[in-house]
Amino acid sequence: MTKTVLILCTGNSCRSQMAEALVNHDLGPQVRALSAGTRPQPKVADGAIEALKLGGMATDGLYPKDVDAVMNEEIDLVVTVCDNAREACPVFPRAIPAIHMPFHDPHGEPLESFVKVRDEIRAKLVPELRQRFALTHASSPKG
Repeated sequence: MTKTVLILCTGNSCRSQMAEALVNHDLGPQVRALSAGTRPQPKVADGAIEALKLGGMATDGLYPKDVDAVMNEEIDLVVTVCDNAREACPVFPRAIPAIHMPFHDPHGEPLESFVKVRDEIRAKLVPELRQRFALTHASSPKG
């Protein structure tokens, strides 16, 4: 059965978008990642898109979403990736386990910063989800 993870951030333009693409790439179809923001930006940061493409990940369909857009999804886990999102974490219709895993915000920095954060998310979040959901047949990361 597929587990659904909501990755929550403030702007939903950098870290949460990269985490969504990474989790879907590395753990799909066992885990489905969604991302949203408490105050979404108008678009996904160019650096985030570029870092994902460099990592061989699909970026089609990535766009900042307000957390209200995912409120009715069947979510198994919420991951907050910035302190503001943790403080502003919405109250969901039912109790959902949540973890806080902060990552540096590369917004406005050179591409290398986005690549570094992408790699940190892959190194920390993907194994955490594998362990949390007891994914024994998880395929190895592609690329």
